[in-house]
Amino acid sequence: MASSTTNPSNAGMLDRRARMNKTAAYYSAFIALGLATAYLGPTLPGLAKHVHSTIQQISSLFVASSLGYMLGSIMGGRLYDRVPGHPLLVSVVLLSALVMFVIPIVPLLWVLAVVLFIQGMASGMLDVGINTLLVWVHRDEMGPFMNGLHFFFGIGTFVSPIIIAQAVLLSGDIYWAYWALGLIMLPAIILLIRLPSPKPIVTTGSAPLQPALPLLIALLSLFDFCYVGSEVSFGGWIFTYATRLHFAPDSVAAYLTSGFWGAFTVGRLISIPLAAKFPARRILLVDLLLALVGLLIIQLIPGSYVALWAGTLVVGLGMASIFPTVIALAESFMTITSWVTSWLFLGSSLGAMAMPWIIGQLFDSVGPFVTMISISTGLVLDLVLWVFMTAYEKRLEKSRVTSLG
Repeated sequence: MASSTTNPSNAGMLDRRARMNKTAAYYSAFIALGLATAYLGPTLPGLAKHVHSTIQQISSLFVASSLGYMLGSIMGGRLYDRVPGHPLLVSVVLLSALVMFVIPIVPLLWVLAVVLFIQGMASGMLDVGINTLLVWVHRDEMGPFMNGLHFFFGIGTFVSPIIIAQAVLLSGDIYWAYWALGLIMLPAIILLIRLPSPKPIVTTGSAPLQPALPLLIALLSLFDFCYVGSEVSFGGWIFTYATRLHFAPDSVAAYLTSGFWGAFTVGRLISIPLAAKFPARRILLVDLLLALVGLLIIQLIPGSYVALWAGTLVVGLGMASIFPTVIALAESFMTITSWVTSWLFLGSSLGAMAMPWIIGQLFDSVGPFVTMISISTGLVLDLVLWVFMTAYEKRLEKSRVTSLG
């Protein structure tokens, strides 16, 4: 008599359970990534005091972190195709947690920049790895799971400023804020370490990659450059923007950062069912327009704390699903290997490095309003790129229909 484990329905249930267990582990690791993404903005003035630096000087930390992220993305793009993914993920989550314990005790700016470079490298490898492994686990059904993944990233970014605000309020400094974030990252290791790694997608000569697709990769990478630069700039500078314009004291301004990431998280949750109903290019257009409306609210009523809060929430909602939607758009036209993912993340890391640094250089000399102007410019450029990508996507669709006919 055949064993029940050989029953196709039982085998399917076991396979689905295995995939859900891996997905839960990835979601937990992405919370850790969110924690490691949103910490810098609310602690930037505190870190400047620790290392006796100005705001212009401390903005170099964005560059160091992004350079590390870029290197980590490139390394991840090569490693995940060659070695089991889960042991590598465990290593980089542990490294990221350890760095959190070190950051607040560093007394020199250049040493702190090196530490932030290492943390950025771990984040880059974690980001590329989880996005790639999730695609390998769910294949053609990855759309909703990808949006769900980035929803949990939003949870991490939402919680991070709240933890920082409470820790600073209770202790009067940023030490415990960083140590608490490091401790919260550790459970992801427990979930990942006991699960087998998924197998890479094997591409063949009949795979959908075509010689013309590098142009699409370039457009998507440039899009990510502008978008991620805008997202990191808003999340990283809204705290200093609010305190410098005397909208709120430090403890209250941290909640403004949390409000941005909270709206971001809600937007990610809303985007999960929408991703299954609407084409990626249409979702991208609505997202960009909504984010620009939020920025317009802030800039049209510059002296209003209510407008700042309202605009921040709208920007968070608008930005929420842009990044996972770009990945879903890429997946509909090419096989997503870790190499392809690393190119997309390369554009992201360059944007995250360049735009926040530029804002930091101009923040004191031009004024805090350069923050919103720079972010708005980045999103307007994304609108232009959206037009080019849409035209290219339609051309590819027409070419495929013609070849099938």
